[in-house]
Amino acid sequence: MSEDHSLYARLTATTAPASVIWIRLYVGAVFFFEGIQKFLFPDELGTGRFDKAGIPAPGFFGPLDGVFEIVCGALILAGLLIRLATVPMIVDMLGALLITKLPILWGDAPLFSGKSGWWDFIHEARVDLAQLCGSAFLLIVGAGAWSVDARPTRGDR
Repeated sequence: MSEDHSLYARLTATTAPASVIWIRLYVGAVFFFEGIQKFLFPDELGTGRFDKAGIPAPGFFGPLDGVFEIVCGALILAGLLIRLATVPMIVDMLGALLITKLPILWGDAPLFSGKSGWWDFIHEARVDLAQLCGSAFLLIVGAGAWSVDARPTRGDR
Protein backbone atom coordinates (compact mmCIF):
# COMPACT_ATOMS: atom_id res chain seq x y z
CA MET A 1 0.00 0.00 0.00
CA SER A 2 1.43 3.37 -0.95
CA GLU A 3 1.81 6.15 1.56
CA ASP A 4 -0.73 8.29 -0.33
CA HIS A 5 -3.28 5.46 -0.22
CA SER A 6 -2.60 4.99 3.48
CA LEU A 7 -3.27 8.68 4.18
CA TYR A 8 -6.43 8.60 2.09
CA ALA A 9 -7.52 5.41 3.87
CA ARG A 10 -6.97 7.03 7.28
CA LEU A 11 -8.87 10.17 6.26
CA THR A 12 -11.85 8.26 4.88
CA ALA A 13 -12.01 5.33 7.31
CA THR A 14 -15.32 5.01 9.10
CA THR A 15 -17.02 2.29 11.07
CA ALA A 16 -19.87 4.58 12.03
CA PRO A 17 -23.39 3.35 11.32
CA ALA A 18 -25.53 4.52 8.44
CA SER A 19 -27.57 6.65 10.86
CA VAL A 20 -24.71 9.18 10.90
CA ILE A 21 -26.30 10.44 7.69
CA TRP A 22 -28.79 12.42 9.82
CA ILE A 23 -25.98 14.44 11.42
CA ARG A 24 -24.28 14.85 8.03
CA LEU A 25 -27.50 16.09 6.40
CA TYR A 26 -28.15 18.65 9.14
CA VAL A 27 -24.58 19.93 9.51
CA GLY A 28 -23.82 19.90 5.79
CA ALA A 29 -27.07 21.59 4.77
CA VAL A 30 -26.74 24.38 7.33
CA PHE A 31 -23.18 25.17 6.21
CA PHE A 32 -24.05 24.86 2.50
CA PHE A 33 -27.09 27.14 2.62
CA GLU A 34 -25.52 29.67 5.00
CA GLY A 35 -22.57 29.91 2.60
CA ILE A 36 -24.89 30.61 -0.33
CA GLN A 37 -26.71 33.28 1.69
CA LYS A 38 -23.44 35.13 2.28
CA PHE A 39 -23.49 35.85 -1.47
CA LEU A 40 -27.26 36.34 -1.86
CA PHE A 41 -27.49 38.76 1.07
CA PRO A 42 -23.98 40.21 1.47
CA ASP A 43 -25.04 43.26 3.50
CA GLU A 44 -26.90 41.21 6.12
CA LEU A 45 -24.98 37.91 6.17
CA GLY A 46 -21.72 38.36 4.25
CA THR A 47 -19.36 41.29 3.97
CA GLY A 48 -21.69 43.68 5.79
CA ARG A 49 -22.08 41.36 8.77
CA PHE A 50 -18.33 40.77 8.94
CA ASP A 51 -17.78 44.54 8.87
CA LYS A 52 -20.35 45.18 11.61
CA ALA A 53 -18.76 42.45 13.76
CA GLY A 54 -15.38 44.22 13.48
CA ILE A 55 -13.69 41.48 11.47
CA PRO A 56 -10.73 42.95 9.54
CA ALA A 57 -10.86 42.89 5.71
CA PRO A 58 -14.56 41.99 5.59
CA GLY A 59 -14.56 42.20 1.79
CA PHE A 60 -12.07 39.34 1.75
CA PHE A 61 -13.11 37.23 4.75
CA GLY A 62 -16.88 37.39 4.17
CA PRO A 63 -16.77 35.81 0.70
CA LEU A 64 -13.93 33.47 1.73
CA ASP A 65 -16.07 32.18 4.59
CA GLY A 66 -18.98 31.75 2.18
CA VAL A 67 -16.87 29.70 -0.23
CA PHE A 68 -15.57 27.48 2.58
CA GLU A 69 -19.09 26.92 3.91
CA ILE A 70 -20.42 26.00 0.45
CA VAL A 71 -17.55 23.65 -0.44
CA CYS A 72 -17.22 22.03 2.98
CA GLY A 73 -21.00 21.82 3.37
CA ALA A 74 -21.25 19.97 0.03
CA LEU A 75 -18.43 17.60 1.02
CA ILE A 76 -20.14 16.89 4.34
CA LEU A 77 -23.46 16.24 2.60
CA ALA A 78 -21.79 13.78 0.23
CA GLY A 79 -19.70 12.20 2.95
CA LEU A 80 -16.55 12.85 0.93
CA LEU A 81 -13.29 13.62 2.72
CA ILE A 82 -15.45 14.47 5.69
CA ARG A 83 -12.60 14.72 8.18
CA LEU A 84 -10.86 17.33 6.03
CA ALA A 85 -14.13 19.19 5.47
CA THR A 86 -15.01 19.42 9.16
CA VAL A 87 -11.73 21.00 10.29
CA PRO A 88 -12.30 24.41 8.63
CA MET A 89 -15.91 24.34 9.80
CA ILE A 90 -14.83 23.75 13.39
CA VAL A 91 -12.50 26.76 13.08
CA ASP A 92 -15.38 28.71 11.49
CA MET A 93 -17.72 27.94 14.39
CA LEU A 94 -15.10 28.69 17.03
CA GLY A 95 -14.50 32.04 15.33
CA ALA A 96 -18.23 32.80 15.16
CA LEU A 97 -18.66 31.96 18.83
CA LEU A 98 -15.61 33.93 20.00
CA ILE A 99 -16.14 36.99 17.79
CA THR A 100 -19.91 37.36 17.57
CA LYS A 101 -21.48 35.42 20.44
CA LEU A 102 -19.11 35.52 23.43
CA PRO A 103 -19.34 39.35 23.69
CA ILE A 104 -23.06 38.89 24.47
CA LEU A 105 -22.02 37.62 27.91
CA TRP A 106 -20.76 41.06 28.92
CA GLY A 107 -23.08 43.18 26.75
CA ASP A 108 -20.57 44.25 24.12
CA ALA A 109 -21.89 42.43 21.03
CA PRO A 110 -22.07 44.69 17.97
CA LEU A 111 -24.45 42.31 16.16
CA PHE A 112 -26.87 41.93 19.08
CA SER A 113 -27.51 45.30 20.68
CA GLY A 114 -29.41 45.20 23.94
CA LYS A 115 -28.67 41.53 24.55
CA SER A 116 -26.36 40.47 27.33
CA GLY A 117 -25.84 37.72 29.85
CA TRP A 118 -25.84 33.94 29.92
CA TRP A 119 -29.39 33.34 28.62
CA ASP A 120 -29.03 35.70 25.66
CA PHE A 121 -25.63 34.16 24.85
CA ILE A 122 -26.87 30.58 24.95
CA HIS A 123 -29.93 31.48 22.87
CA GLU A 124 -27.96 33.29 20.15
CA ALA A 125 -25.19 30.66 20.12
CA ARG A 126 -27.46 27.61 19.82
CA VAL A 127 -26.94 26.99 16.09
CA ASP A 128 -23.21 27.71 16.26
CA LEU A 129 -22.87 25.27 19.17
CA ALA A 130 -24.89 22.62 17.32
CA GLN A 131 -22.73 23.06 14.21
CA LEU A 132 -19.55 22.89 16.30
CA CYS A 133 -20.65 19.72 18.09
CA GLY A 134 -21.91 18.10 14.88
CA SER A 135 -18.67 18.89 13.07
CA ALA A 136 -16.56 17.57 15.95
CA PHE A 137 -18.65 14.40 16.03
CA LEU A 138 -18.15 13.83 12.29
CA LEU A 139 -14.41 14.50 12.63
CA ILE A 140 -14.23 11.74 15.25
CA VAL A 141 -16.48 9.05 13.74
CA GLY A 142 -16.17 9.75 10.02
CA ALA A 143 -18.88 9.90 7.39
CA GLY A 144 -20.74 6.70 8.23
CA ALA A 145 -21.79 3.71 6.14
CA TRP A 146 -23.91 5.71 3.67
CA SER A 147 -21.19 7.97 2.30
CA VAL A 148 -18.68 8.30 -0.48
CA ASP A 149 -15.90 7.80 2.09
CA ALA A 150 -17.33 4.36 3.01
CA ARG A 151 -17.09 3.05 -0.56
CA PRO A 152 -14.27 0.56 -0.99
CA THR A 153 -11.27 1.83 -2.92
CA ARG A 154 -9.88 -0.10 -5.89
CA GLY A 155 -7.15 -1.65 -3.72
CA ASP A 156 -9.71 -2.82 -1.11
CA ARG A 157 -11.79 -4.91 -3.54
